[in-house]
Amino acid sequence: MAIGTGLLLWLTGFPRKLWTVAATALMLGAAGYAWQGSPALAGKPVIAKAQKGEIDPEVVAIRDAMFGRFNFTWGSFMRADAMTRAGAPDTAVRAMILTIRQAPGDAGAWAWLGIKLAENDGNQISPAAKFAFERAIQLAPQHPGPPFFYGLALIREGKFAEARPYWAKAVELAPAKASYRDQLLVRLFLLDRFLAAKAAEEKGR
Repeated sequence: MAIGTGLLLWLTGFPRKLWTVAATALMLGAAGYAWQGSPALAGKPVIAKAQKGEIDPEVVAIRDAMFGRFNFTWGSFMRADAMTRAGAPDTAVRAMILTIRQAPGDAGAWAWLGIKLAENDGNQISPAAKFAFERAIQLAPQHPGPPFFYGLALIREGKFAEARPYWAKAVELAPAKASYRDQLLVRLFLLDRFLAAKAAEEKGR
């Protein structure tokens, strides 16, 4: 192990003056293993327990009202949601990618792919998720769904101020008689109250 470490340090160009630091760390590690290690014990594979995901029923209701039910895309939504509940967010992403391949022009599928990508990354919007949301908006610029779900992903990431324009756009695009419009208005109102309170707190410091 010592020879291998020395060779690795030499090959990677590690500064010679710091070799003693690396050697000391190696010696401490070896001493710790000699003291507490149990190489004679039989190995036991450890399988990480999948954490079940949660699906917000209100969000699902808004999604279904926006994009419809009992159609091809709705079936894909349901499969992806089931995989999320089962603790397999990566499989949910793959399910939505398959849907995109079959229906590349479906804005709802792209928006939900963005949601699933963000969920799979711990509610962080990766470049891939950002692309999915932007593609959904490009495909249906007059539909409230894509900006709403983009804003939702931003909210989950903690980017409240960045989410505000998307939710305002969703309210603007929502038909006056749409069943979900009041819910969008309430969410935007609460977001504005939160942003105002946060601004007041920062001003008072």
